[in-house]
Amino acid sequence: MSHLLDRAAGSTTAPERESDRGPTLPRVLAAEWTKITSLRSTAWLAVATVVAAAGLAFGLGLFVRPGDAGSGASLAVTGHVLAQFGPLVLGVLVGTGEYATGTFRATFTAVPRRLPVLAGQAVVTAGWGAVTAAAAVGASLLVTSGQRAGAGFVVDAADAETVRLLAGYVLHQTGVALLGLAIGALLRRATGAFVTAVMLLLVLDQFLAANPGRFTDLLRALLPAAGARMVQGDAQVAALDATSFGPDLGAWGGGLVLLLWVIALLGAAAYRLRRHDLS
Repeated sequence: MSHLLDRAAGSTTAPERESDRGPTLPRVLAAEWTKITSLRSTAWLAVATVVAAAGLAFGLGLFVRPGDAGSGASLAVTGHVLAQFGPLVLGVLVGTGEYATGTFRATFTAVPRRLPVLAGQAVVTAGWGAVTAAAAVGASLLVTSGQRAGAGFVVDAADAETVRLLAGYVLHQTGVALLGLAIGALLRRATGAFVTAVMLLLVLDQFLAANPGRFTDLLRALLPAAGARMVQGDAQVAALDATSFGPDLGAWGGGLVLLLWVIALLGAAAYRLRRHDLS
């Protein structure tokens, strides 16, 4: 009899033990995905990113003539200059949203370990960035089809540079979104995070480019803006490496620099989230 009672007690407490484990990562991911997709700003940012990418590619395509250097893929990815602001803004908003609205108290009460929330935000931000970037480059290819035909530019899926440019576009935009998230989660203030991100991605890079030298070229190569090498043609990357005093990063080396920045800043944000207060 005592054996049967023990078994019955064990069966009744099993669900309680499951609930004591707290929210699982899939549930946190689902919650973060619901947050990001329930905001109208998310959809508008996606639309703005696609329009900016396709619009700039089309505008620059108006100046393309037969015999010009370049390719169909290089023309399609030129819109990254404007399009990167879409994923950057989204990442910053995701990273700072909990603190701007005050909902972080409810969120971290439900997920007291805290770090799964940041992990969930990183996953959904990366997913949004990748899908939006793929849509943006697809739209750019579509709107520049006539210009490519007139200039004799082709998009060859078997060409290594073409594959690298199109894949690099998606990876670059995804990296920028995660960079915005990391800075936002670290600083917790949208304005300060956005200004900091723009400084790292654009302002400092352009300032250092206008003042070449051994130290400035080295510093420029180590900024997250080096990730833009992934969307530059082989000849452009080779010319940049040949004229710079900095390291010869190549295309994927620039992507690695961006990745290291994302990892370092997410690590700093995780440390602050885990070890410090939530104000």
